[in-house]
Amino acid sequence: MTKLKLATIPDDRQVKMTIDLPAAVHRDLVAYAEVLSRETGQTVAPAKLVTPMLTRFMATDRAFSRARREPKSE
Repeated sequence: MTKLKLATIPDDRQVKMTIDLPAAVHRDLVAYAEVLSRETGQTVAPAKLVTPMLTRFMATDRAFSRARREPKSE
């Protein structure tokens, strides 16, 4: 068998999730979208903020980064 440099192609398909947010979190998300819309001049739907917010949160969480690098114990 040939040893290729690429072993797998990452799955980059979107996954649809349905979540329940507390009303206060939803209000803040709507307010954030309004502020961002004013700042950028582009209308931003609150739901479109969830992915970049979660991505940024996980990317800047040092404890999470360390835990992901640690070998898994069996």
